[in-house]
Amino acid sequence: MHQPSRLPRRTALAALLATVLPLAGVSFAAPAADAWPTRPIRLVVPFSAGGANDLMARSAAEGASKILGQPVVIDNRPGAGGTVGADIVAKAQPDGYTLLVSAAGVISNSMIKKTMPFKDDALVPVAMIGLAPSVIVVPKNAPYQNLRDFVEASKKGQGFNFATAGTGSTPHFVAEMLNVKYGAQLQPVPYKSGSESTTAVLGGQVEGTSEASIIALPHILNEGKFKALATTWTQRISAYPQLSTAVEQGFAELQIAHWAGIHAPKGTPPAILDKLAAAVDQAMKEPATVEKLKGLGIEPIGGTRAEFVKFTDAERKRLGEIVKAAKMQEK
Repeated sequence: MHQPSRLPRRTALAALLATVLPLAGVSFAAPAADAWPTRPIRLVVPFSAGGANDLMARSAAEGASKILGQPVVIDNRPGAGGTVGADIVAKAQPDGYTLLVSAAGVISNSMIKKTMPFKDDALVPVAMIGLAPSVIVVPKNAPYQNLRDFVEASKKGQGFNFATAGTGSTPHFVAEMLNVKYGAQLQPVPYKSGSESTTAVLGGQVEGTSEASIIALPHILNEGKFKALATTWTQRISAYPQLSTAVEQGFAELQIAHWAGIHAPKGTPPAILDKLAAAVDQAMKEPATVEKLKGLGIEPIGGTRAEFVKFTDAERKRLGEIVKAAKMQEK
């Protein structure tokens, strides 16, 4: 007589659990987005307090907290060009309660550093907060009237020293973009921070630098110690519209800014990511927030998660080309 086939023990057990556990109210599904958040959210800022990244983070935290109905707490964890803070988030539980306020380093660090404590895909893009356009500056008494004058002058003699906030920083990329794309002769000189590099320009130790608008504008508008040659973003700065962009001056491929976004640990439920992105977008469109940030030289952005993914993908490709051409990798 034909005997009915028996299920393997593991298969039978799985079938039993699938039947019994739902009846018992047991579920292994990820937490639903409509239940999130039920407790405070931690935003890890991988830089010191007071800089462009930190200020944008605090504005986003304040706005998102009101929308989500839970406190959003800033946790400054500076070090290693943003890697220390990024590593904390990369290894956090993917539950939507520990998030990274990201910057360009989340894309470029792995291209430049010999070793990284986590893989690129350990962090996923969630939302753009805003950006502080970079401003190329020289001492007030410098003879250059625009970026073209500066670049052409750098090609003579020994070239110019150009202060940066360290390997892979936005000023470093500005210098190498000008070198690779336009034949400038700029020698990047690394300092520990943007404030140190601006001090080097004021003291005459270097010929120029680029710095976030929020740092550069007070030296330009209030103190008159810097001469601004160009902004390196695609649009003019709302707080300083008289300054033309590098694109307008003929440097079409010099496009970079000090941006801040939010990244989450890989595995965070997509519904939570979408809810968070929507909250940040709404916060960045709040009129009081827009007025405050633009007055500081910061452009609030917001947008959808898909838009931020597209932005980071494009930046990875674009910056990767500069890293290879300029041999920016650590030896």
